Amino acid sequence: MAIHNTVLELIGSTPIIKAQRLDTGVCELYLKLESQNPGGSIKDRIGLSMIDAAEKAGKIKPGDTLVEGTAGNTGIGLALVAQQKGYKLLLVVPDKMSREKIFNLKAMGAQVVLTRSDVAKGHPDYYQDMAERIARETPGAYFINQFGNPDNPAAHEFGTGPEILQQMAEVGGVDAVVFGCGSSGTMTGLSRCFAEKSPQTELVLADPVGSILEEYINRGTISEKSASWMVEGIGEDFLPPISDFTRVKKAYAITDKESFLTARELLEKEGILGGSSTGTLLAAALKYCREQTTPKKVLTLVPDTGNKYISKMYNDYWMLDNGFLARQATGDLRDLILRPFSQRDTVVVAPTDLLVTAYQRMKLYDVSQLPVMDGDAIVGIVDESDVLLHVYGDESRFRDPVSTAMVSKLDKIDVRSPIESLLPVFDRGHVAIVVDGEKFLGLITRIDLLNYLRRRVQ
Repeated sequence: MAIHNTVLELIGSTPIIKAQRLDTGVCELYLKLESQNPGGSIKDRIGLSMIDAAEKAGKIKPGDTLVEGTAGNTGIGLALVAQQKGYKLLLVVPDKMSREKIFNLKAMGAQVVLTRSDVAKGHPDYYQDMAERIARETPGAYFINQFGNPDNPAAHEFGTGPEILQQMAEVGGVDAVVFGCGSSGTMTGLSRCFAEKSPQTELVLADPVGSILEEYINRGTISEKSASWMVEGIGEDFLPPISDFTRVKKAYAITDKESFLTARELLEKEGILGGSSTGTLLAAALKYCREQTTPKKVLTLVPDTGNKYISKMYNDYWMLDNGFLARQATGDLRDLILRPFSQRDTVVVAPTDLLVTAYQRMKLYDVSQLPVMDGDAIVGIVDESDVLLHVYGDESRFRDPVSTAMVSKLDKIDVRSPIESLLPVFDRGHVAIVVDGEKFLGLITRIDLLNYLRRRVQ
């Protein structure tokens, strides 16, 4: 393998893998791993394309400030290029973006401004409109504008598209390509490439439920209302200025739940760790494959790596909280317990453990209280305030045993009690300790009840 002088030389030329264990009907399904780009996504391609083109046009020079609105991966691609070429970068991102992406951006030196994800284009807090305003009001700043920048689709018309055709020629060509649409650069660029070089290839759109694009493709109408969705990076509530939908004849609307579960299936069956939009594209590709009656060679993208979503779609507790994974319903308070003790999911301490151990477990597992267990018997509970009051003024008391700070007078609730019985416990500022006789089952917090109520209306 060649030795490279810069990480930017690693952008593109991503591999393709044939799916072996997924149910693809009569079709063969191929996965182009855009997750193998150095920034972890297909957006590295447009980050390089848009900055290079702006430099050649004399619009920017090293030291300038670049501004963009992004759901995450375009920001990482831009940060990668800006870092290597000597630009400052300010990114406006919606607040549904995964923490991993935000940490990634900040670690690369980008300035991140969070804004609302529940507002549509035209609202002053909409991430693209806010980015454009910041660029306009910042002296010397340059607005990248991925949604209106022709160098976005150019990266795919002259890069990704020819790569696909060259690689798939080894197996006799490609009959259909399934992709998503955010800024529409991938779709528009691939459409132009295939129109010229492979006009027989079908183009299929995968769209999150809530986006307006599936309706536009399949029915030719544009909804004035969009809903929110949790998949990141694809789906829109308007038609981007650079978009060209003319060659896309089929679209599938995929729910968040199906997207997340399909991405997890891809990891389980094929060993490929893809992001949330990967699940959307794969779910649509599998639907398309299973509808065919004659064999076809179908290709879809793995747009980004799943390591940016470990705390979300690959976290069982997050999936349970949001109703994407389900436990068997019991009809009692066990339905509200996120971490059942019987499954050893509950994070606990022993009365003989040190308070510093309790503190570290609270931080590690992002919980504010711990049951104190002597074997299988609950003997107390310790929370952040208990630890704080015990050690304040004498930090050496972190070395005291948990038994010295725990509360041993416990607020227990029988598992068969009505949900309303939780409210007085919460009103006293306590957490509900759920038991079946003397058997400890788990804890219920305020957020557990809120999540339960929210799932009931989904």
